[in-house]
Amino acid sequence: MVYIIPSLIEEKISPRAKELIKKLDNFVENECVPAEPIFHKQIDKGEDRWKTVPPIIEELKKKARSLGLWNLFLSKNYHEGAGLTNLEYALMAEITDTGNMEVFAKYGTFAQKSKWLTPLLNGEIRSGFAMTEKKVASSDATNIETSILRVGNAYVINGHKWWISGAGDPRCAVFLVMGKSDPGNENKHRQQSLIIVPRNTPGINIIRPLTIFGYDDAPEGHCEIIFKDVRVPVENIILGEGRGFEVIQGRLGPGRIHHCMRAIGAAERGLQLMIERVTDPSRRTFGKLLAEHGTVVSDIAKSRMIIDQARFLVINAADMIDKVGAKHALKEIGMAKAIVPSMLLKVLDRSIQAHGAGGVSEDFPLAAMYAGGRTLRFADGPDEVHIQQIGKLELRRAREIKKANEKRSKLKPKL
Repeated sequence: MVYIIPSLIEEKISPRAKELIKKLDNFVENECVPAEPIFHKQIDKGEDRWKTVPPIIEELKKKARSLGLWNLFLSKNYHEGAGLTNLEYALMAEITDTGNMEVFAKYGTFAQKSKWLTPLLNGEIRSGFAMTEKKVASSDATNIETSILRVGNAYVINGHKWWISGAGDPRCAVFLVMGKSDPGNENKHRQQSLIIVPRNTPGINIIRPLTIFGYDDAPEGHCEIIFKDVRVPVENIILGEGRGFEVIQGRLGPGRIHHCMRAIGAAERGLQLMIERVTDPSRRTFGKLLAEHGTVVSDIAKSRMIIDQARFLVINAADMIDKVGAKHALKEIGMAKAIVPSMLLKVLDRSIQAHGAGGVSEDFPLAAMYAGGRTLRFADGPDEVHIQQIGKLELRRAREIKKANEKRSKLKPKL
């Protein structure tokens, strides 16, 4: 597609960012999308699916890097990044994907960055974020039970994690593990720590790759993992003991925006596929093109409207992060995260309906996109958590609203 920058924010986008958006749009449209069938053909069958990476991925990585389309997601606050604002990258995230490196970039020591961030940025290795647990309600991260116990000059980790994205990838070399290092702390948000665990550390047992509506997303996958007496040196702690919540909140703000923009990109693709399908002359029902039926026209219009509504919510959130930081943009981030995944599912469902039985088959990307989109309603915090937070933030304005109304009631009208 030809990406058009919304006029409302065009003046905030640098000429360099505009050029990158144009270049990225062209690369994805002409290189990545046509490579999708090649990617699926190159994935081996059975257990071999988890042992190799389709060669087309490395080819595309080399091309992207040669074009300067590399590590765009790290904002101008990081010297390792491309120097973009969150708002500028938010537009690009509609078209592309992002990495799991911001923790290292933002909180890592020099030694941690040298060992892990550099090869991650170079695309030589992959990482996994091990937070969600099978036996507790992980939507409340204070429930996490994984133990991080200091023993001399090491930490010993024991816990049962699942839905750890990327863990099945043969390139996955390191996990960032969330667990409790001080479970007795009265402040429940100071009980947790985040720690670096190399993938080859003894005691790590990947139980199985999980599936989403039957899709296993090989070779990356989403895995169930048991950490049994896993020992790592004390210098592997991120930022310090008891600061796990601080780290993940710093990571999740921009990360949620990236998820939202990719979801909008997926919605745009779903709508494009629908328009292509319903205008196909070979697709006629009751003597008409599908596009000539009122219900189809209505579905296209509704999809266009909710995509643009969601896009402006996300753009506003990204702009607020640039202005005041993620910590002070919680309401804007939460609104985007609560709205966008549901929007995506509505658009994809309409497109699937327009494709008939083909829409739920592997002949089109819609079913796989729907499966991935459905997980976004609880990934990085379920809808209910964000909605509750938004409501509480609004309720904090009660006193201010009351005072304003009292002041207004005392004013005498000027005739």
